[in-house]
Amino acid sequence: MPQCFDEMTLADGATRAVYGRIAHWLAATPSELLASRRAQAELLFRRIGITFAVHGDKDAAERLIPFDIVPRLLGRSEWARLEEGLRQRVKALNLFIADIYGAQEILKSGVMPTDIVLQNPYYEPEMAGRRIPHDIYVHIAGIDIVRIDAGDFYVLEDNLRTPSGVSYMLENREVMMRLAPDLFAEYRVAPVENYPDALLATLRSIVPRAARGEPTIVLLTPGQYNSAYYEHSFLADKLGVELVEGRDLLVRDDVVYMRTTEGPKRVDVIYRRIDDAFLDPLAFRPDSVLGVPGLFNAYISGNVTLTNAVGTGIGDDKAIYSYVPNIIEFYLGEKPILKNVPTWRCREAEALAYVLDHLPELVVKEVNGSGGFGMLIGPHATREEIDTFRQKLRAKPDNFIAQPTLSLSTCPTSFDSGIAPRHVDLRPFVLSGSDGIRVVPGGLTRVALKEGSLVVNSCQGGGTKDTWVVDDSHLENLPCGAFAPGTTREAMDR
Repeated sequence: MPQCFDEMTLADGATRAVYGRIAHWLAATPSELLASRRAQAELLFRRIGITFAVHGDKDAAERLIPFDIVPRLLGRSEWARLEEGLRQRVKALNLFIADIYGAQEILKSGVMPTDIVLQNPYYEPEMAGRRIPHDIYVHIAGIDIVRIDAGDFYVLEDNLRTPSGVSYMLENREVMMRLAPDLFAEYRVAPVENYPDALLATLRSIVPRAARGEPTIVLLTPGQYNSAYYEHSFLADKLGVELVEGRDLLVRDDVVYMRTTEGPKRVDVIYRRIDDAFLDPLAFRPDSVLGVPGLFNAYISGNVTLTNAVGTGIGDDKAIYSYVPNIIEFYLGEKPILKNVPTWRCREAEALAYVLDHLPELVVKEVNGSGGFGMLIGPHATREEIDTFRQKLRAKPDNFIAQPTLSLSTCPTSFDSGIAPRHVDLRPFVLSGSDGIRVVPGGLTRVALKEGSLVVNSCQGGGTKDTWVVDDSHLENLPCGAFAPGTTREAMDR
């Protein structure tokens, strides 16, 4: 595996300018105090009630999300480039989804195969030829970013259906401000706490054109047994909107109403956290008890906005992901600012042959998979696991893509034994409304807490960090040697 990019330390051992004060803070903070702050963070999160499910752990189905006290930093100059790339990517994806449910120009042009779209399980034929309010499909996007090679940003995944994690971003910042005010005083950190205001402004901007007066916005949740229910209730509270379940809504004459003690109240925008299949038992799965009968007709009649739009799941598909650079060039006439990770589409005979010959070196993913499940990490897999995937690939090659094993960048992370590097990714959140695109500076940094692990998902043992975008215009790289007490250079360089 190639040498990974160290977010804090340069190749010559010097500390990167943006991390200089972090290095001094770690060196000046006794290990006992760091341990105390970690314990305080756990207590705060326990009071807040943020939990997550650990996949395969029968003894602890729900746990607190692990939080690391050492923040992940990005300079404002490098963030500016990243933000520009995020705006470009989401703009192109919105145009792509509108096109494939409309004129399908990209398919007619031959830029991508027709069947990869029209036969995709997340393509919703019911949306073909429909117009939706303001022609925006992806109002909220979570784009997974990694740094590899010389620190270049790459897009790993696009999350366009119901991207989650923003509550952790906001709670992480609040906890850090409580526990490390001394460190905040050393930096000019861009705020993330205005995300709810930005989200509310986006939702208000996509009210159906027929709506009058102050719009009624609700957040639709599957209910308290959903793994992300905390986030649903958290966001509804921050937005100042009602948290509703399907049974709280009804449809009359293709108009959606919310049941209230004062009678039915018309609803204009639904921020839904329910997948397409469960939204409306009359249009999709008839056995769904989570959705609202008649909701889809109200939607396509233009009487209510659903965010994100029905059918956006097509953009989450990992085979579609491999075409996003082509999508950007087709719709915008621009070169992609953010690179894709090199990807082999196993549906193509030449790519499949290469993947089968190099399975121990590659990461293989299901095109519709998520959460780090349904994948093979070749260098860490057993011979039996590799043989099993070989059979899956031969049986249904269209279901898989493969990528090189990435050496994700590392950040300093705090443990009882001291400070050590751990692999991280980043999920910034991009909001698209009729009044433009908003990107809150920062995002959710996920960290693989197990040594050597590349899997950052919390449901598989990963944790989170606060992400700081800081003013780096006046900072200079520092000489090597500034590490926390008890931390060796070898440990930081592993």
